[in-house]
Amino acid sequence: MRFSFLLTAGLSASLLFTATTMTIAQRVKSAAFSYLPEQTEDRYNQRVASKTLPIATGGFVILAHKSATEYAVERYDADLKRLWSTSLPLAAGESIDGFTRSGAQVLVVVHQGGPSQQLLGYTLDLASGQKAPAKKLLEAGSRDRRPGATFSPDGTKLIVWRYLTQGAQIKAISASIYDEKLTKIKDRTYDFHDQGGFFSSTVHVGNDGSQYVTLVGDEMKKLTVRRYRNDSPDVKVMSVSVGGTFGGKVVNVFDTRFRLLPDNTLYAAAICNERETGVYYSLKMVKFDFSAEGDMKFAPEFKFTPEYLAEVNKANGSAAKRLEDVYLTDLLLTDDKQLVVAAEKKYEEGGDDSPGHTRELHLFGYNEFQSPTWHSIIGKDQVAPATEGYSSIGYRAAVFGPEVQMVTWEKLKNKSDLYLRRVNVQTGVVSEPKGLGLNVASDQNPSYVKDFTAWLDAKTLIGVSRPSKKSAALMLNKIVVK
Repeated sequence: MRFSFLLTAGLSASLLFTATTMTIAQRVKSAAFSYLPEQTEDRYNQRVASKTLPIATGGFVILAHKSATEYAVERYDADLKRLWSTSLPLAAGESIDGFTRSGAQVLVVVHQGGPSQQLLGYTLDLASGQKAPAKKLLEAGSRDRRPGATFSPDGTKLIVWRYLTQGAQIKAISASIYDEKLTKIKDRTYDFHDQGGFFSSTVHVGNDGSQYVTLVGDEMKKLTVRRYRNDSPDVKVMSVSVGGTFGGKVVNVFDTRFRLLPDNTLYAAAICNERETGVYYSLKMVKFDFSAEGDMKFAPEFKFTPEYLAEVNKANGSAAKRLEDVYLTDLLLTDDKQLVVAAEKKYEEGGDDSPGHTRELHLFGYNEFQSPTWHSIIGKDQVAPATEGYSSIGYRAAVFGPEVQMVTWEKLKNKSDLYLRRVNVQTGVVSEPKGLGLNVASDQNPSYVKDFTAWLDAKTLIGVSRPSKKSAALMLNKIVVK
């Protein structure tokens, strides 16, 4: 989950100057943009949340929904000049499950339903946009769980998998690893018969093709990571208990978040709660280093005390008697391995047709030695139409040097705007939200705003906007923030 951008119309630049902070937001370029709102079966878990991907050499690529039967992958330079556009037709029952880019290719994964489930892969040349024919990556039964797909941090490796079950219980995962040209590197099966009745698993792939299978098992008390290499049959396992019985109370893992770095270091964060009451107990963080040393570092836990709840209530102006509906959303790392763990409160007012809400952000800072050093709470109150779940609310975040930039779409002091906050990763100090002076159209389907927002660098953002309800035209915008 990340966040949204709506800007004013026209091709002329717009300028905002805030004297107290010397903050300048300038829309330096705009271009026409075409996009059709998407319909999805799961409104709360976007398979492709980021549809604008920066390119290291400059510019960006976009995945845009053009019609009911067509997507397009488009490349732009840094001045919004479209360099190429390649159509990606979709048949009935097909949907996009993955979108990334490497240094030379764009990769798109398509899920196909019907008599059997298939994952299809497309590669597009980054320089020309030339698309290779679709390649079948994996096939599963129509009644099987939906297959999965994920990419390595640099986009050069892809892993796809299907679940092998007995009744409702997962017993194994059958996976295939591909390179960026969709040439198969390895088939692999991960066996879970030793995991007992209830556990959860996630699959990751490194830049070198190694696979990391994360497990929450032992009655949801233990975090385990298994590393599988393509050049060796040996499986390296690291495991640590994060739950247990404390003061007579059974504590389980409630929510987890993982982040695999290019150097094959894997970070894991877990929110634990009391099994019987659901009361939030603590946040725990583990660093799994699969280098030659094979080190595992378990950070001191952060407990959710009554004093912390009081801080939360003060930040969002509430009087809650307990923490609820707070989920892990990001693990943000600086170049020197300082870490910010982000969590967000997300909930619905009622049933499936109720609006989605996101409230305060919970930020926890760790130094390079995995010691907790600070925490901050950012109060906010965002509402999305029921048709979009949480997809148009939340936040966007990016790390630049010792700073995290966070953008939210909020209504503050009766002004609906895009607000920028800066978080000092060393101290946890959060700047006051500064409006960017951009008109925000109140749409029923505004998720395109969040989906297409991305940073090209620390001062340059790309975003798609609709100037007002009366305007049907979308605009692709380049914004410079100083």
